[in-house]
Amino acid sequence: VQLQASGGGLVPTGGSRRLSCAASGSILRIHTMGWYRQSPGKQRELVASITSGGAADYADSVKGRFTIDRDNAREVYLEMNKLKSEDTATYYCNADISSDPWHRATYWGQGTQVTVSS
Repeated sequence: VQLQASGGGLVPTGGSRRLSCAASGSILRIHTMGWYRQSPGKQRELVASITSGGAADYADSVKGRFTIDRDNAREVYLEMNKLKSEDTATYYCNADISSDPWHRATYWGQGTQVTVSS
């Protein structure tokens, strides 16, 4: 199983960016998917998550600005609006995946850098 994240880049303050993450490999079912971020010197933090049923949860710092969505069973997106300098971080996608009825594990993507600058 692999998660491939994309969409990072340099964004002006107040701008928008859309991150994508696609899961591939031997997958029976994907449960919760999410986005985390980590800045230098800080711990990795949860940004947003979404269950297989579509229930979403957000960190207080991004509520009203970021939207997480699952377009199909294997892709998750993070729409980021009104970006601030403090949103600068490496963003990682994460998924809870069952590869078969007996094996379930958490997988991470490789990270995509988002830099917000004026």
